[in-house]
Amino acid sequence: MTLAFVLIDTDPGEDTGVQKVLEEIPEVTEINGIHGMYDLIVRVEAGTMEKLDTISGKIRGLSHIRSTLTLIVVE
Repeated sequence: MTLAFVLIDTDPGEDTGVQKVLEEIPEVTEINGIHGMYDLIVRVEAGTMEKLDTISGKIRGLSHIRSTLTLIVVE
């Protein structure tokens, strides 16, 4: 299992809407709002690194997302 955390910067006021869309992605197992440079932190669990890349690309392509930073957990 490949585990990653994705930090997401959304357009102002769009974090709740983005969170609702993220909740529909099966590999997204946890979403939390945060303060600072990013608005959301998302836990993603994927079977392979390739699947993780696909999910990260899907997240980056969502409306109202300005930028992301993906942190892959080393086990």
